[in-house]
Amino acid sequence: MFAAMHNPKAAYAKAGIETGVETADPHKLILMLFEGAMLAVASASLHMKRKGGADDVARKGEAISKAINIITNGLKASLDQDAGGELAGKLGALYDYMSARLLYANLHDQPAILDEISHLLAELKGAWEQIGNKP
Repeated sequence: MFAAMHNPKAAYAKAGIETGVETADPHKLILMLFEGAMLAVASASLHMKRKGGADDVARKGEAISKAINIITNGLKASLDQDAGGELAGKLGALYDYMSARLLYANLHDQPAILDEISHLLAELKGAWEQIGNKP
């Protein structure tokens, strides 16, 4: 009837994330997207640098796919082109650039590109945090 809980820590973390998403305001949700993308890029970088075999290659690919998904279907999709005007257009282009660079990094094992994307995400997240601190 009930599936065995193989990893209680993972289940607890997932429940915490789901609760955080349900209670977060739109500003916090965008911060969570940035954090998720940054974690996925960091995971991909770890697996890329380890070069431990097929398992690391698969996990690297999964992490990069997750980062691309968050950037494209989360961050870019949340842009309001009408209200954001030129800035939204430029952010959309930057998100496209990041997704393309991540794909290239995956195909050509380029950890420096992952560092570049991580830096861009951190800069954008920092700017978004500053927006939220304004009264």
